Amino acid sequence: MEKILEILNDIRPDVDFNEEMNLVDGGILDSFDIVSIISELNDAFDIHIRVTDLKPENFNSLEAIGQLVESKQNPA
Repeated sequence: MEKILEILNDIRPDVDFNEEMNLVDGGILDSFDIVSIISELNDAFDIHIRVTDLKPENFNSLEAIGQLVESKQNPA
């Protein structure tokens, strides 16, 4: 989770990712932020986040993003 937090803080240092639970629904992250986050996560974790994963609930919190990354690392 530390690596994910580091990526998020590099992209949006003005956001408290440990506390915020409505990153997308609250309008804190815009589409450019999401594209940047996906690109960085794909590179850092050698995963592929697909268009079908682009749901607000996957990006609303640090925990949700962590769960998404974990699901891509360990597909069922």
